[in-house]
Amino acid sequence: MNVLFIGDIVGKAGRLCVKEHLPKLKQRYQPDLIIANGENAAHGKGITKRIYQELLDQGIDMITMGNHTFSKNDIYSFIHEADRMVRPANMEPLDYGISTRILEVNGVQVAISNLCGEIFMNHVVESPFVSMEKILNEVKADLHFVDLHGETTSEKVAFTYHFAKRVHAVVGTHTHIQTADERIVYGTAAISDLGMCGAYTSVLGRDVDEVITRFTSDVKTRYTVAEGAAIFCGLFVRFDETTKRATQVERIQIRPEHIEE
Repeated sequence: MNVLFIGDIVGKAGRLCVKEHLPKLKQRYQPDLIIANGENAAHGKGITKRIYQELLDQGIDMITMGNHTFSKNDIYSFIHEADRMVRPANMEPLDYGISTRILEVNGVQVAISNLCGEIFMNHVVESPFVSMEKILNEVKADLHFVDLHGETTSEKVAFTYHFAKRVHAVVGTHTHIQTADERIVYGTAAISDLGMCGAYTSVLGRDVDEVITRFTSDVKTRYTVAEGAAIFCGLFVRFDETTKRATQVERIQIRPEHIEE
């Protein structure tokens, strides 16, 4: 089985970047399943019903979320029917959405779970380690993939080693900076952070000048998403059909050809 994981899609620039590159990536990698993080897809914070459907129409099979899941009020009107979306199991509010979903892919039952890291994150009510144990006790599938949305590489790496052999992929999201540590741990595919799909000339997808102003003065700033040519980040993983273990991981980073700084 071939799986394509796509990093945090940030704003319009990120959505256009995915729309541009995904057809070529489908041809190259022939993915059976495409999973993308969409928690920043709408103006940099959250997701709307229109954008959710737009991403599905491009061929994304499952959308994972994160700490900005509920940043747009629109989410409350459709999350109950969004059967291709998972939200963090251990983040408040807990009464909306589903945190693990199972898809059948070529006769294989694939579970996709979403969790938030505990370090430096808000509204997290339980350790992702504890939450994952509960999920594994309740969910049975042939393959189990986890999007761990968190700040620190140490937490994500520790989580990977703790759950290696019991889950089949642990991909980190949230920092928007792709890490160069893609690897296979006891048959489990892993990367500390997939990176982002968003404007290349930016600070994690946000407008550069605005963020510098925030760091260097007391001026209150908005949350302006950067525009312009975008970078695409993700991970390709191949799983052995018999053993269900990862046999190949390939980090994907496509930078824009012409960058004006």
